[in-house]
Amino acid sequence: MTGLPGGGKTFLGILLVAALFVPLSNQLLPADSFFYVPTYMVSLLGKYLCFALLALSVDLIWGYCGILSLGHGAFFALGGYAMGMYLMRQIGDRSVYGNAQLPDFMVFLNWTELPWYWYGFDIFAFAMVMVMVVPGLLAFVFGWFAFRSRVTGVYLSIITQAMTYALLLAFFRNDMGFGGNNGLTDFKDILGFDLQADGTRLGLYVASIIALALGYLLCSFITRSKLGRVLIAIRDAESRTRFSGYRVEYYKLFVFVFSAVLAGIAGALYVPQVGIINPSEFSPANSIEIVIWVAVGGRGTLWGAVLGAMLVNWGKSYFTGAFPEGWLFLLGGLFIGTTLFLPKGIVGTSGIWIEKFNRWRQNSVSLPVIPAQVKEE
Repeated sequence: MTGLPGGGKTFLGILLVAALFVPLSNQLLPADSFFYVPTYMVSLLGKYLCFALLALSVDLIWGYCGILSLGHGAFFALGGYAMGMYLMRQIGDRSVYGNAQLPDFMVFLNWTELPWYWYGFDIFAFAMVMVMVVPGLLAFVFGWFAFRSRVTGVYLSIITQAMTYALLLAFFRNDMGFGGNNGLTDFKDILGFDLQADGTRLGLYVASIIALALGYLLCSFITRSKLGRVLIAIRDAESRTRFSGYRVEYYKLFVFVFSAVLAGIAGALYVPQVGIINPSEFSPANSIEIVIWVAVGGRGTLWGAVLGAMLVNWGKSYFTGAFPEGWLFLLGGLFIGTTLFLPKGIVGTSGIWIEKFNRWRQNSVSLPVIPAQVKEE
């Protein structure tokens, strides 16, 4: 942490305080206390933390490598489905139809045996490996062909959006074996702990904080290393970097796969806290919204992306309750205002203002003092 910028250390300090304060407040304080955090708020904060990790993964590739992905919602959803498959296998004979081998939707569709790609998901360790492998493998295959073909700019953004839309259509099909339109839901427990228990929700909240902190540290290490400097060079002048002898496609492929794995982990933590995963998570609109989070917080600042995700999603939750008929207009106004008055996001623009203020103050202090001239008769 000693090499992190001041904002990064402050951010990690806030995460530490949140990891201690929220559980203690939920468990020890009375419900009528001003500082009491109810259980539903714990789950809501945990969901925001998952979105923050997702925004961090997008900022890594867009803010530091110039890869504008409009399909990162697909990696998030795939990680969520991997976790959902594990949670479905844990239901066992407690399901509606009482079939210990098949999930309810398979029994309803008259499936007679479990598909081969569901094997192993009754083991937590295997499911967690799949949470990272499945999004990472898709990102590797996609990136291998896209980056070797030197697809860049808006064309890359369009094909990433096409990828997630294709997955949306595929997962809507009942014969895919993932629950079709309804998706996966009715989860009971995780690692033997009841998902509805306060302690389990607190554990998932703390796990989300730990994942976000580790993700931030890894991203910070990458961006501040020699690899990070090459990524910035690719962002600012890809052709020049290529002519300098760097295999640009390999750097892009690495950071794209790493970013997809982070998104998959975020999806895996998201599903047990909201209790459902369905094909709507593949919606291209969700992927576009992730980019908006990063733009609002500040592209290329890491913790700014986290701030943007938390702020926008809190705004959505607040506006839908306080202004149910006009919340979309208020949220749209937030995006337009950010674009007009904070073109580099909240963190980026505030950093420019602070730098200008410090420069003005230094210039004011360094002005020479002209002594008064006294004329003698």
